[in-house]
Amino acid sequence: MSLELFISYRFLKARKKKGFISLITMLSTAGVAVGVMVLIVVIAVMSGFDSDLKSRLLGVEPHVWLMRHGGALSDYSRVIEQLKHIKGVKTAEPFIYSQVMLRGKKGVTGAAIRGIPIETTERNISCVDNISLQNKYISHDSGSPETRLPGIFLGKGLAEKIGGDEGDVVYLTSFRKMSSIITHLPEMRPFKVTGIYETGLHEYDSSMAYLHIKNAQDILKMGDAASGIEVWVDDIYKADEIADRLGDILGYPYWARSWVYMNKNLFSMLKLQKTVMFIILILIILVAAFNVASALIMMVMGKTKDIAILKTMGVTNKSIRKIFVFKGTIIGAIGTATGLFGGFSLCTLLKRYQFIELPADVYLFATTLPVKVEALDVLMITVASMLICFMATLYPAYYASRLDPVKGIRVG
Repeated sequence: MSLELFISYRFLKARKKKGFISLITMLSTAGVAVGVMVLIVVIAVMSGFDSDLKSRLLGVEPHVWLMRHGGALSDYSRVIEQLKHIKGVKTAEPFIYSQVMLRGKKGVTGAAIRGIPIETTERNISCVDNISLQNKYISHDSGSPETRLPGIFLGKGLAEKIGGDEGDVVYLTSFRKMSSIITHLPEMRPFKVTGIYETGLHEYDSSMAYLHIKNAQDILKMGDAASGIEVWVDDIYKADEIADRLGDILGYPYWARSWVYMNKNLFSMLKLQKTVMFIILILIILVAAFNVASALIMMVMGKTKDIAILKTMGVTNKSIRKIFVFKGTIIGAIGTATGLFGGFSLCTLLKRYQFIELPADVYLFATTLPVKVEALDVLMITVASMLICFMATLYPAYYASRLDPVKGIRVG
């Protein structure tokens, strides 16, 4: 152990008559610990919200949308075969998207339908009883082929609007192409509700219905065409790069957009909130750093004679500065370590017991606090805390090194 570190450790152990200085030191350490703990918990919750939203979105949406300027894709089978040979593309499937009217026991409402090849879809959509969309749709085979109705999968909010419980018959009305040119009557088809899903995303649960792509093509009179192609990739964070590559390979009239691009405003807002919260909460540690500086200045005033004696014994100004820098850094390290332990403990409790419930009408995709501790966030908080505490030691250390040993002995 170096001389400077040994002396700084001895200075930390103030005698009883210097108990007030010890109290300030403990309060400074506690301030740093509380600041770090709050930062860990808040940033972990913000990261949890971000991660939870991404997982919910990617559970119902593809990684890349591929569309065609000017209308539907009539040659989607050829395009899908071409996509499968592009590096980074995992799978692709056609989809139908359209606006319709749905009528149930309680009334009529506008809705969006998504026609997909349900038996092969990559979506992670499940009913409220945790049975997948594929299993629900395929298991619906009661009745004769003449009387069997096609199945439809309703969002929980949408089902509540129209009164469409599982097993009920609902009527889908499409205005895209009229069945009669003379009377202008819209197309109306009965569907059997084969499942009700809940993603936790209000926009989807209250307006989206899924059905087989063949049924969607039939009611919309699209023949064998599709609205576009949904693409899943191996690495979701390279979706932007792959979308650009698809656009370059296929060329006009095709265009591609990634999930990052389609939701960039939402995730930019979450990132900005996380950054702002980090800056605001780091002020807690900054306040604690002022306490560290105050404690060191009072320590210098209380140790004037000791510092003067050290100087007369040949200890240099540089070593005096190191003594008080080490002392402040030790306070910051203890406070940071204590804060990290407290933050991790609180995050573990929040994740395991989920005793904080959120109002569903305000937080539309989470009912409890989602918590995710990321290594980079912890590293940034630790570095910021230690850096602030180190900066707080510089002036007291400089002040101590400038003391005149003669005056120090006389005053002491």
